[in-house]
Amino acid sequence: MHPPLVFHPIYSQLDLPHRHRFPIEKYQGIKDALVAKGVSEQQFHTPEPLQEDVLKEVYDPQYITDLCKGSLDAKAMRRIGFPWSKQLIQRTLTAASGTVLTAELAIKHGVALNLTGGYHHAFANFGSGFCMVNDLYLAALNMLSHDDIDKVLIFDCDVHQGDGTAKLAANNAAVYTVSIHGEKNFPYRKQLSDLDFSLEKHSQDAHYLETVEQALDMALAYAQPDAVIYDAGVDIHINDDLGHLDITTEGVFKRDTLVFEHCKANSLPVAAVIGGGYQRNIAALVDVHLQLFKAAGVY
Repeated sequence: MHPPLVFHPIYSQLDLPHRHRFPIEKYQGIKDALVAKGVSEQQFHTPEPLQEDVLKEVYDPQYITDLCKGSLDAKAMRRIGFPWSKQLIQRTLTAASGTVLTAELAIKHGVALNLTGGYHHAFANFGSGFCMVNDLYLAALNMLSHDDIDKVLIFDCDVHQGDGTAKLAANNAAVYTVSIHGEKNFPYRKQLSDLDFSLEKHSQDAHYLETVEQALDMALAYAQPDAVIYDAGVDIHINDDLGHLDITTEGVFKRDTLVFEHCKANSLPVAAVIGGGYQRNIAALVDVHLQLFKAAGVY
């Protein structure tokens, strides 16, 4: 039984200025690559956009109103890094909904994967670093609404610290946050996760994988979670334009395999999102992201 996948074409449908840093095409690229490898269309689930009111229950209502209406000031939009458009908001609401749906499917099937997600720089009252709504925290709260789930681990392996997630979960003992990230990288002002592991520039596979395994062992022992949300960012890759680490494609695959194996050994449902990845060569970037799906047994 292959794990369910969550995708919507809007993930890659956003008009951005020429040479914009965000590789919007990669989401459709991953979907196309999976289908080319024989993954059935029946495996894909399509999310509906979240309602604004759902977000206002969790995040600052004024921020959500201003974001959705397009009335955030120019400085706030610069901090986000995208020009405002109705399409941007539809995409944001659909992507966040996709991660919530992935969490639901993970509880039902053991493993589920969203072909976007990991918007971990979004705080309660502002967006940052291409992130407007923190889908990880939202999905964790959704998991906690299930009777048999009292603690959720958010295990974030994106090269950038999950600062928004750490801040949002700081006063919620039911959400345990772990971030393994580049020390000298965005965000320059880090927040306090429950566990933080910062890596020096040009860290390589052996040290990296040792750190991931240590982080997993510690997190599972300390938090004793009932479910896991995994941000599998590939901006750790040696060819990533923004990562500054030297992790190989094989290293990415081994990391993802480690996470799934640890979760399976502990009978923990795991909802995975693809996180960041910023190579300009979309085909090469898609190939690195595909390691997650291979590790999960999607193909």
